[in-house]
Amino acid sequence: MRLSFPDEALLLNGCPGVVGMAAVFKGEAPELREVRARVAERWTALRRMSQVLDTSNAPGTSDSPDSPGAPDSPDTSGVSGGDGRRAAHRRRAHWVVREPFRPATHVLAARHGLDDLWADVFDRPLPDGPPPWRLHVVPGGPEGGFALALVAQHVLLDGRSLETLLHALMDDIVPVRATGRPPLPRVRLGAVGRELKALTARGQALPTPSPHRTSPSIAVRTLSSDTFRAARRHPLGTRGATPNELLISAVAGALRAHFGPSPHWPGTRPVYTAVPCDLRARDNEHELGNGATAVQVALPLDVDDPVARLRVCRTSLQTVPARSGVHAAALLPWGETVKRVAPWTVARMADRAARPTFAATATTVLKWRDTSSAFQGSRLRHVVGLPPLHRPGSASFLLAQNNSACTLTVVCHLLPHSAQRLADAVVDEFEALARRQRKT
Repeated sequence: MRLSFPDEALLLNGCPGVVGMAAVFKGEAPELREVRARVAERWTALRRMSQVLDTSNAPGTSDSPDSPGAPDSPDTSGVSGGDGRRAAHRRRAHWVVREPFRPATHVLAARHGLDDLWADVFDRPLPDGPPPWRLHVVPGGPEGGFALALVAQHVLLDGRSLETLLHALMDDIVPVRATGRPPLPRVRLGAVGRELKALTARGQALPTPSPHRTSPSIAVRTLSSDTFRAARRHPLGTRGATPNELLISAVAGALRAHFGPSPHWPGTRPVYTAVPCDLRARDNEHELGNGATAVQVALPLDVDDPVARLRVCRTSLQTVPARSGVHAAALLPWGETVKRVAPWTVARMADRAARPTFAATATTVLKWRDTSSAFQGSRLRHVVGLPPLHRPGSASFLLAQNNSACTLTVVCHLLPHSAQRLADAVVDEFEALARRQRKT
């Protein structure tokens, strides 16, 4: 099966491309064999979970057509970065199933806690060979319990897919099944032109010294549900802020706190954040793979007041649904055409899109909607995400939310320990908004 345009762009963007999501539970950790049995029961039928990237085609060999029933599993793969990815592209990589589904190969016992696991995997691709995903049974932290942590190459699964797969492992959950694709929306030619212009607008990266002095770092912070709910009540006199609006506003404030207000930055161009937008509809909400796009939004770094920043973010994000519709109806189909007609251009487009001057940050919100999730009777406590690491001069922020808690994960490629400082600054922004709301 051929790679889709989003898959191939993720394959060729020069980034490690590892994403993850962990469900953290109360109670005693299950036996490894019990987790493998549940995985075999719930995931064996998902063909994409058995696929690997095949680069054995000689140049010019035609790919096999897309297999029917593709929506039942992810558009997949795990590969190494840089030159290896471009070599794979020259040889027209495609997906194949080489072996039967083997949970024993993929479901592993972690030796350390979740923070250590994330730190071990976030800055390097998963090893070649088996299908590029792993499910780790992680021992409890200071509060006890355990976690089921799913890690995959982004070319295989996006954040919504990780959530779908973990949901499928819960007690009394119907297994994931194949779904159909919804019809594409109609968009005007002018809207397509405006979005193309927005996508090619050059901003600036986060202020960094020479790339040789940067290094990857990661941090995870917990945000109390009370603080999150209080912060959401801003701006006053409105329906309240959405999690996306809150996160982007808090990230803007954190960047101001960390690097200084915008006049202190080396350039005058905007700093853009990439806002992922899930393109799945009700008809295909369980489709695995890469079913999302990303829309660029300028961060309000020139606004000092947190509530005023939040209002600016609300206005900016009001256009995002329509803009993502343009991606679904026009830009992504156009990318598929370009991939068939001029496949060598995909690497150039992927390289350009991954530059921090086009998206210095990425801001993602994942919401776990099931309030009664449990694994073998152990109740879900909270979820923790792992966003992908991008290039020097960039940072990614992921807010994972469930009914009882929120967790923030920050990965960045800046100065050492920048992720820890940025994570603390984002939490400070949430707490500042919550304090102001409580005083009103």
